[in-house]
Amino acid sequence: MPEQMDKQASEKRVILEMGTGNDLYGGDYTKAAIRAIQDALHHSSIVLFKSLGYDHSLMRVQVTIGVQEPDKVDTDVLAAQLPRGRAEVTAVKGGLDIDDPEQDTTHIVATAAVEAFLPDMAKEWRLSEQD
Repeated sequence: MPEQMDKQASEKRVILEMGTGNDLYGGDYTKAAIRAIQDALHHSSIVLFKSLGYDHSLMRVQVTIGVQEPDKVDTDVLAAQLPRGRAEVTAVKGGLDIDDPEQDTTHIVATAAVEAFLPDMAKEWRLSEQD
């Protein structure tokens, strides 16, 4: 565990995107969470990998999903949805459950925060030549 903390301490967050998703009729927390992640991912384009020649495996992707019943979210399925990086997914209490007694169903609303971290490479960059 201390090695992981040292590694995370030497990282910098380069992306933070948020999204929302829902499952209106199936009551499926994982499906709503997948849609929230997709919504967040559609807000970003990570060009630095191609532009700077970074390997995607350098990126750690931390996803936090908010739903009313976190234990009903399959975080392994969510991690598999992420196209790049090393995924870590956590489900926490949040989101919304909207009961519809007329239809005898519950509409699930999930929120997602997708964070991307890269190793701190600040020492490898400089703005101008040194004398």
